Amino acid sequence: MSDLTKTPQGAGATDGAEQSAAPVPAVDPRLLVREEGLKGYWTEFTRKVRGGELGSLPVLIGLIVIAIVFQSQNANFLSASSVANIAVYSSGLGIMAVGIVFVLILGEIDLSVGSIAGVGAAVWAVLSVSNGLNDWLAVLVAVLVGLSLGLLHGFFFAKVGVPAFVVTLAGFLGWSGLQIWLMGKEGSINTPTGSVVENLTGYYFEDKAAAYGLALVAVLVYAGSLLLDVRRRRAAALPHRPTSEILLRTGAVAVLCFAVAYILNEPAGARGLPLALVLFLAVLVVADFVARRTSFGRKVFAVGGSAEAARRAGINVDRIRITVFGLSGLLAAFGGLFVASLSGGATKSLGGGNTLMLVIAAAVIGGTSLFGGRGKVWSALLGMIVIQSIQQGLNMLGMASEIQYMITGAVLLAAVVIDSVSRRTQKDAGRA
Repeated sequence: MSDLTKTPQGAGATDGAEQSAAPVPAVDPRLLVREEGLKGYWTEFTRKVRGGELGSLPVLIGLIVIAIVFQSQNANFLSASSVANIAVYSSGLGIMAVGIVFVLILGEIDLSVGSIAGVGAAVWAVLSVSNGLNDWLAVLVAVLVGLSLGLLHGFFFAKVGVPAFVVTLAGFLGWSGLQIWLMGKEGSINTPTGSVVENLTGYYFEDKAAAYGLALVAVLVYAGSLLLDVRRRRAAALPHRPTSEILLRTGAVAVLCFAVAYILNEPAGARGLPLALVLFLAVLVVADFVARRTSFGRKVFAVGGSAEAARRAGINVDRIRITVFGLSGLLAAFGGLFVASLSGGATKSLGGGNTLMLVIAAAVIGGTSLFGGRGKVWSALLGMIVIQSIQQGLNMLGMASEIQYMITGAVLLAAVVIDSVSRRTQKDAGRA
């Protein structure tokens, strides 16, 4: 009888021990970094560098080196006119590079962007200048033509199974022929004075309030996004950025934005805020929101990481691929209008030459991986600023174009080498 009474007592003790040892949810130690102050951030930074997670660090260091070198050789490199030129000449190709970023994240390549840019400019010129169609409507038709050509590439790639390299190479050749046919015997159609396309790169907001106002809006939007992130994390009981970090980040962005606004406004020869820069930034903000804050953007990264795994997770891989190539075509046509604005009109050769190489180089130099699944939309901005800064600096020093090509090629090779080494390091560290 005593044994019978002891058995339930032992069981009760065991149950109590199990209840007292309730499972504690595991917390990723990297999420606790923000609660450790500067020491925690430094530890996290060194861990990422050792693990090959360099992010945009190489290109930021490169930009600082470029600015120091060329400014030391020519005091006008950071002048108002020089900075404005870099911004304006970065806009068209930079918008095209945004589309390439999405394609590269998908793990593919698009060789047709230059030809689509030329077709877009040709369509606008023929409709608006030659046939008198409303300027805005002609621009819309040109962009929609680019979208259609990109969707066609995506269809052959996703549905028919033709490799993207081959499909877009065929597009590169075919759309170049279409561009020449559209231009006809003229060979070139000049941009009319005061037209929408001319104003894309020729219009400047001379009122100083425009540049400073844009800088203020950028700072407020950035601070708002940080505060929103803190609110979401706090609601989910996750570690979040402390107020000191938010103030530090916002302060750094404010210094950068208002410094650029000052350079564009105040020095002698300053023309104000270029419309091209505003439109380029608008494209970047929208594309970044799509890439990071929408289900479509997350699916693009998933397909780029592993198409088969994405398919098994229920993602319509074909639809994602077709949409990405359509987006690339749309942005290529839109960027082609900026190129036409800079060159003074549409020509048979617009989008040719080194256009394709510069667009792809901008995305890769900015930090987007050639191997898929990794990259940021802002890579297009960083990479294009690097390329245009090099070209601007070498032009101011009187260097020949062949020297510019060689230096740009070397920078591109360095970016790809860094990406390859980074991926290998991540694989060795178990974070590939």
